[in-house]
Amino acid sequence: MQESTIYIRMRNRVYVKPNKVVKLHEIAQLAGSPDTCREIRELIVYEISPEDKSLIVIDVMKVIQTIQQTIGNMDIQTIGPSQTIVQIEFPKRNFSIIYFLFVWLLLFVGAALAIMNFHEDVSMQAVHQRIYKIVTGRENNQPLLLQIPYSIGLGVGMILFFNHLFKKRLNEEPSPLEVEIFNYQQDLDQYVIIHENKESEKKVDGH
Repeated sequence: MQESTIYIRMRNRVYVKPNKVVKLHEIAQLAGSPDTCREIRELIVYEISPEDKSLIVIDVMKVIQTIQQTIGNMDIQTIGPSQTIVQIEFPKRNFSIIYFLFVWLLLFVGAALAIMNFHEDVSMQAVHQRIYKIVTGRENNQPLLLQIPYSIGLGVGMILFFNHLFKKRLNEEPSPLEVEIFNYQQDLDQYVIIHENKESEKKVDGH
């Protein structure tokens, strides 16, 4: 009998509810014979227990073992990443308006102080006074004609930089902040994968 060939591509990250079972089609993309894919897509790869933490790493070797234990005589080819991070979504806590206002106030004051200290370091007020004198020929200690448009432009520039106005995205291009968050998430996922693999090796060795 000729072996069936199945191609497996592990997903990077999936989200599941507590105390659920993780099935093969939830953590991996399958390609090959339609009959074979239908036969194995509902295989249970992992059962989430109350002892599990918020992150679980499922290795492709465990997937291969599960398939071979259930269905023999199958050629399995893996493509792409070799692990999937399963994140357990615990019930969210009730929203606290006091906590939200505290964080908002903290960020607002911190951002305002950072901008004020930067302007003080580069003598921005003196620069505005100098530009006003060059343009108009008169001295003015508070050149609002320059300071007001500058303040508005500073706010508009921050909106364009972060590419968001509240929850609305201005265009499809990711902002520098989103790119940094993505890179951080990639590094964090890599750390979780390596750390979990070390923990698994310790358990196998009986340490």
